[in-house]
Amino acid sequence: MSNDVRPWHKLPPEPLVHTRVFTLYRERACPPGAQISDETAHSFYVLHAPLWVNIIPITPAGEVVLVEQYRHGIDQITLEIPGGMVDDRQDQSPAAAAAREMEEETGYVAASIEPLGHCHPNPAIQNNLCFSFVGRDAQKLKPTCFDHHEDLAVRLVPLRDIPALIAEGRITHALVLVAFYRLSLQEGIRF
Repeated sequence: MSNDVRPWHKLPPEPLVHTRVFTLYRERACPPGAQISDETAHSFYVLHAPLWVNIIPITPAGEVVLVEQYRHGIDQITLEIPGGMVDDRQDQSPAAAAAREMEEETGYVAASIEPLGHCHPNPAIQNNLCFSFVGRDAQKLKPTCFDHHEDLAVRLVPLRDIPALIAEGRITHALVLVAFYRLSLQEGIRF
């Protein structure tokens, strides 16, 4: 890592748009070494979002519990793992949020939940983290409980088939790919 790169000097942020999912801020900052002033400040637009989680539920039979859903941003149906936002009002931790999302979206409950790590979804324009987990010995124990804006279908896929689904472009969500990559490092699976 280079010691030549330094943080910029930030001026107070200006909220522009607030939604249930994020707040868009205009953040102004001056490069290192520049005089801090309105004239030297550059504008950046940053989405302030809550922590996100996703989880790879694996059944005792070695199947991954996936969800199919329509995604408005790309106007397509995607194949993903359960995930969502951490709700500070009800989730004690990212792991608790992952367990809740898995249960709500699939009805599956895991015997154990293990962390796989975290990443910055898009550090150029977002300030949040996404935590990935694996849920071991996941079993269908509860009914699904979708949010009013969700319409999901549960799919069981053998873990050994996941690399082919990624290679074929069937699984394309970047944060899902990160979770499977981290699982592959932990499990020694070749993708």
